[in-house]
Amino acid sequence: MSDAKPERRDRPWIFRTYAGHSTAAESNKLYRGNLAKGQTGLSVAFDLPTQTGYDPDDLLARGEVGKVGVPVAHLGDMRTLFNDIPLERMNTSMTINATAPWLLSLYAAAADEQGADRKLLSGTTQNDIIKEYLSRGTYVFPPAPSLRLTTDVIAWTYSEMPKWNPMNVCSYHLQEAGATPVQELSFALATAIAILDGLKANGAIPAEDFPKAVGRISFFVNAGMRFVTEMCKMRAFTELWDEICRERYGVEDERYRRFRYGVQVNSLGLTEQQPENNVYRILIEMLAVVLSKNARARAVQLPAWNEALGLPRPFDQQWSLRMQQIVAYETDLLEYADIFDGSAEITRKVEALKDEARDELARIDAMGGAVAAVESSYMKRKLVEANSSRLAGIETGDQVVVGVNKYIESEPSPLAAGEDGGILTVPEHVEGEAIEKVKAWREARDQSAVDAALADLKSAASEGRNIMEPSIAAAKAGVTTGEWGRTLREIFGEYRAPTGVGQSVSDDAGDLAAVRTDVDTLSKALGRRLKFLVGKPGLDGHSNGAEQIAVRARDCGMEVVYEGIRLTPAQIVNTAIEEDVHVIGLSILSGSHLALVRDVMDRLRASGADDIPVVVGGIIPDEDSAQLKAMGVAAVYTPKDFQLTDIMGDVVKIVSARADKAA
Repeated sequence: MSDAKPERRDRPWIFRTYAGHSTAAESNKLYRGNLAKGQTGLSVAFDLPTQTGYDPDDLLARGEVGKVGVPVAHLGDMRTLFNDIPLERMNTSMTINATAPWLLSLYAAAADEQGADRKLLSGTTQNDIIKEYLSRGTYVFPPAPSLRLTTDVIAWTYSEMPKWNPMNVCSYHLQEAGATPVQELSFALATAIAILDGLKANGAIPAEDFPKAVGRISFFVNAGMRFVTEMCKMRAFTELWDEICRERYGVEDERYRRFRYGVQVNSLGLTEQQPENNVYRILIEMLAVVLSKNARARAVQLPAWNEALGLPRPFDQQWSLRMQQIVAYETDLLEYADIFDGSAEITRKVEALKDEARDELARIDAMGGAVAAVESSYMKRKLVEANSSRLAGIETGDQVVVGVNKYIESEPSPLAAGEDGGILTVPEHVEGEAIEKVKAWREARDQSAVDAALADLKSAASEGRNIMEPSIAAAKAGVTTGEWGRTLREIFGEYRAPTGVGQSVSDDAGDLAAVRTDVDTLSKALGRRLKFLVGKPGLDGHSNGAEQIAVRARDCGMEVVYEGIRLTPAQIVNTAIEEDVHVIGLSILSGSHLALVRDVMDRLRASGADDIPVVVGGIIPDEDSAQLKAMGVAAVYTPKDFQLTDIMGDVVKIVSARADKAA
């Protein structure tokens, strides 16, 4: 038998790592290092102030600067971020949504400075605002003006940057919020339909060119541990998208109906316990999106083994990059046609997923589409319920997670035993330096040029003109991210999305009856119902944990106060006092816990309300946990504390002990 190599081997997907932290200079150093190691594209992570339109010196940016991504406050930062990286030859993905027009404008301005031809610039802006209302929480404006900004970017790139993917319909964060495969399929496709329907209705692109515009829409998906289901989901995605493009939009050219997607595999399933197991999880999840040639990802970025612990280091990212390279270059994967074609079992599963997704799409369409399903809280409520079901399965053991609820006996992990705790920590001085730099930038620019640029930006927003060229002019004049955001907030207003908590139905898990009895007993002793404030301070919009705590507390009989994301410490303390709560729970996943909790504790003391106990949950290293307890925090919970009912029991004991002490 011959083992000769085939005549043609497929090109591999684009290799990426999702990266950015601290400063533009440090992130640039990381990018150039990763490219030297064989990475073939960039995927930029921006910090939360940048994602939500604030400068580093804004009150809401406190504690958040440089924590989950790179701060980009102006053209100087964008220039530094891509120093010595020729943008004309780079494929750059930017995970940015509410402020996508602004960051793309800064990118275009930086490319202009490099002398790049805009027509040759390739990459992607995520620019999917609908899923921000559902899962990630970095929305700014109400849905209608937000969708207008999305279509502005699509229309502008169509003529000015034709190789750019102006929108990456993102189902990744839907799965991170607990979405089932059917919900991921249907909610993402409903989003794409809403965008394309709006684009077609406003006539921003000539009818004869509309199929080409459809062809520039891409997707960004997730792949979890149920390998066969996830692979079938991707085949269902490709077939449903082809069907929608052909039947709904009349796209005849097959090239423009292709389901083009990038992927980051599941971070939700990565564990703090036995973190070395995450390496195997990441590999299995990647296989789901590369094995089926007909549904293979165009770009892959993998999390690192330690992302349940904190920020990955360069070595950790290199390890995940090498995983991609080994699969692409050492195996024979790229030498064959689709190895699942003709499989009756795969076809059966794909057809079942498609049928269920079509039913859900029809349900959303009957509501008036994706935007209406967001505003009515339907989609958010369904995600909260799905996540409750997922967590209940883990708590009861019905869903096995090795090292968490089964085979928990373990040797200490040497991977996390170093002086740095196995993660990268952003120094506290980064924020102060960023504040000084943005102040110096403002002082050095031509203020009259800034004023003129902001006036034109405001006019464009008010008049309905495309926002992109005025934004690029503002970038070149030296306008900052916060000034761009503030100008559009004045025109469009701000928005608070439904939390999905009030109407959601959860699965009972753990011994709820015992905790309910304890809650009732304590409530009688207190003279009123035990009241729990769940707060999300700062700009962290990942609300899944807070939502599940709020739902479980309610199911245990507590009165729950939960007002959603993006609150200042002052607002949380004021609410705690006005609502006369018995306990405060703070959820912070962005790494800003020390600064934000310290602020909350200081304000409670200053208000004479430091008798209200505070508990904190998040991705919190042991040394930070010790610091939080030294500040007076009653308890700290991390991803290893997955038994929510046990946490509720702790809360009852903490309040009871505090009440006994006060008596």
